[in-house]
Amino acid sequence: MTPEEIKRKRADSILRELVPEALAQLGDERLRGLTVTEVVCSKGRNDADVYLDPTGIEEADQKEILRQLKKVSRGLEAYCLKAEGWFKSPKFHFKFDKELERVRHMDELFAQIEKELKA
Repeated sequence: MTPEEIKRKRADSILRELVPEALAQLGDERLRGLTVTEVVCSKGRNDADVYLDPTGIEEADQKEILRQLKKVSRGLEAYCLKAEGWFKSPKFHFKFDKELERVRHMDELFAQIEKELKA
C-alpha cells in the first residue's frame, strides 16, 4: 500500500466518525437520525462519497433527505475542517447505500434455497 493510499484510508476512517457527529449537530430530526455506513475519498481527497443506510426510509423521503444534505454540506465540511484542523475538507457527495439492500436480498434467497433443500 502506497503512502497516498494510507492517507486516503485514514481520511475515510476519520470522516466516518466525524460526519455522524456533524449530522447530530443539525436541527433537522431526519438528518440527525441518519447512519453513515461508509465514506470513500477520491484519489486526491478532494471529494468524498458518503454512503447512508436507507433502512426504513421511503424512496421519496430519500430524495428529500439528499436535497437537504446538499444544502447543509458546506456546514458539515466546515465542522470536519475545524475538528481535524485540516487545510481543506473534501466535498461531500451523499448517497444511499444500495449494497445493504442487495446483501439482505441475497441472504433471503439463500435462506429460501436452504429451506427448499430441507423439504
